[in-house]
Order: sequence, then C-alpha cells, then structure tokens
Amino acid sequence: MRSYFVRRILGAVPLLVGISLVSFIFLHAMPGGPDALLARNSRMSAEQLARVRRSLGLDQPLPMQYTRWFVNILRGDFGLSFTQFRPVSQIIGERVPHTLRLVIPAIALSIALALAGGIISAVWRYSFADHIISGLSFLGLAMPVFWFGLMMQLLFSVQLGWLPSADMTSGDGGLVASARHLVMPVTTLTIGTVAGWSRYVRASTLEAFGQDFVRTARAKGLSERLVITRHALRNALIPFVTVVAIDVPFFLTGAVVTETIFSWPGLGRLFFDALRARDYPVLMGLLVYAAILIVVFNIIADLLYAWLDPRIKYR
Repeated sequence: MRSYFVRRILGAVPLLVGISLVSFIFLHAMPGGPDALLARNSRMSAEQLARVRRSLGLDQPLPMQYTRWFVNILRGDFGLSFTQFRPVSQIIGERVPHTLRLVIPAIALSIALALAGGIISAVWRYSFADHIISGLSFLGLAMPVFWFGLMMQLLFSVQLGWLPSADMTSGDGGLVASARHLVMPVTTLTIGTVAGWSRYVRASTLEAFGQDFVRTARAKGLSERLVITRHALRNALIPFVTVVAIDVPFFLTGAVVTETIFSWPGLGRLFFDALRARDYPVLMGLLVYAAILIVVFNIIADLLYAWLDPRIKYR
C-alpha cells in the first residue's frame, strides 16, 4: 500500500503543474487586467501605466511570467497581491480560519443529515417518509443557493429581525452572537449539499440491499439492524465517500456565492474580490490551494475505501 500511495503522490506532481499552467494561461487570457483597470483612470498617463506594468511584471512575455511564478512557488513564495501589496500566502492564511469556521459545521451537518435521510429512504422505500425526504431533496437540488440565501436574509433579518444579515461578528461578541451569525450561511451551504448527498446514500444503500451477501446475512437470522449497519451500509458508503471527497475541497476553498451573499471574510469572498480586481497572484494561489486539496482528499478517499471494504487491496 505504501508504494501505491507514493506513486499516487508522484503522479499528482505533473497534474498540479498542468493545472497551474492551464489556470495561468486562462487567467491572463481574460479580458481586462489590473493594468486595464488602472487605465480607466483619466489621471493615469501612458508613462505611469507603463511603469505599473513593469513593476507588476506584466510587460514580460507570458512564458517568462509563468516561469518566474513557478520558480517562486517552488521556493514557497506565492508572490505579492496586486491590490493589497502583501504576500499572497499571508492573505490566504488570514482567510482560512474564517472559512473553516463556516464550512466545518456545514460539512458535519451535511454528512449527518445525508446519511440519516438516505438510509431512512432506502430502508422504508416508497413509504411516506421516503416521499417526504425525496421531495425535500429535489427541492434542495432545484433551489438556487443565492436565492435561498437572499430569502433567508429577507425573512429572518429584515422581516423578523432574529438573525444578523451579514458578517461573522457583531459588536457584543460572545459565543451566542457568533453562533447567530453562523446560522444562515451554514444552512445555505447545507441545504443543497444534503439534497445531493442523500440521493447517493439512498441509491447505493438500495443497491447493497440487493447483493448476495445481504441476503445471506438475513438468511443466517441476523437482526435487521446488524444487516444494515454491519453489511449493507459499509458497502453503500463507498460511492458516498467518493462524492464527499470531491465536494469537500470546494467547501474548504470557499463557498463563493454563500460567502459573498453573507459578507463572510473567507476564501470564497477573497476569490470573488480578487477576480473582480484581476489580482493574478491571489487567484493563482487560491487555485493551487484548491488543486492540492482535491488531490489530498482523493488520496484520503482511497484510504477509506480499503477501510470500508477489506476486499479492496492496494498493491
């Protein structure tokens, strides 16, 4: 198994290099740029604009810009932000705790609700509970995240005044005040995620119920609880683990829509602001961070496969 994961890690290196190259090309191919934003200023002369381009390194050919950026990355230097004039690693590091504060409760709640809803729907297939859970899942999948977040703000902040509409802290501080700021963004993140994940759990659990090993366990006289938890569920969780491993990195790199709606100062809001300002170093730092997380969580998913199903061997 050790050699397998060493190969996986080594194989991820050219993948990350390819992702960084493609991302770099597409970012610089976008219309506009930091120099174009400055050029809109009528007070900015051509000479001043040329000096800005030279100081930012934008006057160099694109291959030279990428080579310089990549060499600096190998040294652990993500460069300086074009707008904040601070190290990109420092800017991202400041936002990571805020994103974790938001997404960890959302991920934990999503996993718990998705497992409960999917298992109930599968065990009592076509029952009233199954129809209710399926209906709510379809509603969550069909409902736009931004619309749901805005409607929550309109109801609970504007109309009822129960919850703060944005930001993550208020003047009074304290644990209760902090929790009140989390309610709406965590709910917004959770609603769509639970809807999709619960469908995967239901489908994979129903598939496991039809396998020979489940019928054999029931024929041996095992209780239905043991059949579900010890035999069916462990096999049914493999597709669910795959979906979670794909989705969680996008949570951790910042839920752009949710953080923007609720003015949450996390990585998603940072990405949105950097995209508007064409802050290439910050955008590249976030994209590399996201790519590394995706690779790491896919390797973690492989480890969980072997734990859930002992028949899976890595050689």
